[in-house]
Amino acid sequence: MNLQELFQPVSGARIFGDRELPVTGLEYHSRRVSPGQVFFAIRGLEQDGNRFIPEALSRGAAAVVSESPPAEKPAAGPSAWIHVANVRRALALTASRFYGHPSRQIKLAGITGTNGKTTAAFVLASILEVAGWKPGLLGTIDYRLGSGKKTRRRTAPNTTPESLDLQKMLREIADEGGRSTVMEVSSHALALERVTGCAFHAAVFTNFSRDHLDFHGDQESYFAAKEKLFLASPEGEAPVFAVLNADDARCSTLRSKTGSRVITYAVEATADVTVRKWAGSRERLEFTAATPAGPVEVSSPLIGRHNVYNLLAAIAAAITFEVSPEAMAQGILPVRVPGRMEAVDQGQPFRVFVDYAHTEDALRNMLSSARELTTQGRVILVFGCGGGRDRDKRPLMGMAAGACDWVVLTSDNPRSEDPIRILNDVIVGLQKVKTNYTVEPDRAQAIELALREARAGDTVLLAGKGHETCQIIQDQRLPFDDREVARRVLLGLGFNVEQAKSNGQSAGK
Repeated sequence: MNLQELFQPVSGARIFGDRELPVTGLEYHSRRVSPGQVFFAIRGLEQDGNRFIPEALSRGAAAVVSESPPAEKPAAGPSAWIHVANVRRALALTASRFYGHPSRQIKLAGITGTNGKTTAAFVLASILEVAGWKPGLLGTIDYRLGSGKKTRRRTAPNTTPESLDLQKMLREIADEGGRSTVMEVSSHALALERVTGCAFHAAVFTNFSRDHLDFHGDQESYFAAKEKLFLASPEGEAPVFAVLNADDARCSTLRSKTGSRVITYAVEATADVTVRKWAGSRERLEFTAATPAGPVEVSSPLIGRHNVYNLLAAIAAAITFEVSPEAMAQGILPVRVPGRMEAVDQGQPFRVFVDYAHTEDALRNMLSSARELTTQGRVILVFGCGGGRDRDKRPLMGMAAGACDWVVLTSDNPRSEDPIRILNDVIVGLQKVKTNYTVEPDRAQAIELALREARAGDTVLLAGKGHETCQIIQDQRLPFDDREVARRVLLGLGFNVEQAKSNGQSAGK
């Protein structure tokens, strides 16, 4: 493939230099450039890729793509310079072309929304696995290429991969016989053109509430990013199917704008996929989902009303793949999601859950679920807010925490911000709703404090970090896993589930 062929889908691209230049590859990270590649100089949030053009050239870049025109008399330039209006968009479109448009060769499902993306993606991927669709899974927890015993896991630096990395992975999935991919699509990814050039079979909308305003600026800009997943782009069509939450106020807006075939799901409203006979316990959700494909008898180890929505979203999306109700039920049965209401059980007489809830709405949902499970005892919450993010949501998080009996306020990922300043912002909300709280900035000590004070029948929630295995303080990523810290504390308090089992077996002899 030469430059002119590569940039054919990029409207307005101007090529200065050799249009017939052969292209050996694409790259956006100057240190990874190899001879013959095209380097894309992305203006990022913290770094300007144009600063790294000399390094890319020194490593053999044959062409440069930039939003700046070439110098009139370059001292030592590339063989070609491509001037574009939007480098990120150009990278996405050329990456799709370079790798042979892999999203057209598999059925791609994208899931967006403020909360629930990860759980809905896990469930849908499991259903598709049972149904023989050989899915890949790309999201917040990790990137999974291949299926079954051939699954390969990669660390996920972003919820949605950068466009070049995404197209490479989709190519791998298609080449290895994969027939589908389930992908979480973040608002950042949509705003930054990471999924531009992808052909979606289904786009799924979970819900919408306040988040990421530090990046988007306001709620409407945040939603405008989300809705891009459901709209046709200048280069392609809207998804074949739009799967929408009819209980969310934004559903009607999406329905009126999308050119996709719409399938709705809901707990309260009239919808294509609804729930009958819903019953939740401390261990499972049991209900019948009424669907156009027939009833689906759901038994899931997920808990809480919010997970009813996540399960319905996955079921509605599975209908677009023509999966049978029996395969849906079988796919749902084993799914547990790391760091999403994940139980930590060392045989203690109180429940401990780790959850990723880091928005006001997610926190309210988690506390509501915990309250339903706690018929006797208190709901104790350990949480904080991240540094360098939307400061205005912190008091709102504090107000949401008022639904529990006792809060241990602590650090989340303070990043480069003063942890005490973050805590003080949250305290404003806690005090407004007159919540009983204690402040302990050290997260490990906060977890220990909550677990030491817990009594039989209580529920302890460790919120905000979920599956994460590090804590970001200044420029350091320090090993930290809420689940491991909780287990260590519980062991120190004398709770040992393995020993308890052993003792029980010995007594039975």
